[in-house]
Amino acid sequence: MRPITLFTGQWADLPLSDLAPRVRQLGYDGLELACSGDHFQVQRALTEPQYVADKREFLKDHGLTCAAISNHLVGQAVCDPIDERHRAILPAHVWGDGDPEGVRRRAAQEMSDTARAAALFGVPTVTGFTGSSIWHSAYAFPPTSQAYWDAGFEDFARRWTPILETFGAHGVNFALEVHPGEIAFDTATARRALDAVNHHPRFGFNYDPSHLAYQGVDYVGFLRAFPQRIFHVHLKDVWWGRGTGEVGVFGGHTTFGDARRMWDFRSLGRGDLRFQDVIAALGDVGYAGPLSVEWEDARMERWHGAGESLSFARTLDFPASGRAFDAAFTGPEEKT
Repeated sequence: MRPITLFTGQWADLPLSDLAPRVRQLGYDGLELACSGDHFQVQRALTEPQYVADKREFLKDHGLTCAAISNHLVGQAVCDPIDERHRAILPAHVWGDGDPEGVRRRAAQEMSDTARAAALFGVPTVTGFTGSSIWHSAYAFPPTSQAYWDAGFEDFARRWTPILETFGAHGVNFALEVHPGEIAFDTATARRALDAVNHHPRFGFNYDPSHLAYQGVDYVGFLRAFPQRIFHVHLKDVWWGRGTGEVGVFGGHTTFGDARRMWDFRSLGRGDLRFQDVIAALGDVGYAGPLSVEWEDARMERWHGAGESLSFARTLDFPASGRAFDAAFTGPEEKT
């Protein structure tokens, strides 16, 4: 059975000392620690020798494991056009004076530092975003050439290849969450991103089917397209085809939870995702890592959601069989 963990990004306002005991009380096996709040601080991990030892001991004392840390927010700034929205999500030392290229360079350094910190912490995977210089052109008007998009993937490769080399040097994987706003947001762009970094062995995916489904992407097929590149898994539900008909797949500049929306994230089991198909495909491609609940539901109190999501996740997973189900039909093997 795969361990079920909770991604702490949606709880970054709580100190880990308050969060961890309650998560354990719910029955989670571990945490995917976000580099937000006091959950995991990259520079402290690099500069304070006791920091990672104390963090490991704290988790152990609470009966929790950690197989991944998340630095989605800083990763977003590596390739993005930078604006005031980024200031709200970035550490002050990454934002600096706000000069866009300076922010991108400092974000790249912080992601390399995250690889080093993960290695010190003994965690094999960093989940995150990449940002994208071409996401704004996802809808191709003004008319957009392939050369324009090629330049965006080249920019991604130029900025991320040195980061991935640092990941490789420290034996850590980077798992991009394929997501609107990133260099890869569906199966086609995920292939293109892999090609751009020459299939770097440390570049793979944090699989979250919710971001694919409402776009109309075959989210189970994604697993079969990249069987060796699924480095981590988020469990989050979504529904689509709802709303009043006033808002389409691009969101209509509405906020999550607006009744007009045609799609919204839901607590596990309350959306439209075919999780039984997802779990079967994860088994088929040999994924044995954690299933990390990323709880997001604008309509629900978060602790209620964390509890019911864990219960639902427990019903999904099952141990793999070590024998064919029809092996008994042939009778015991004859001994010679």
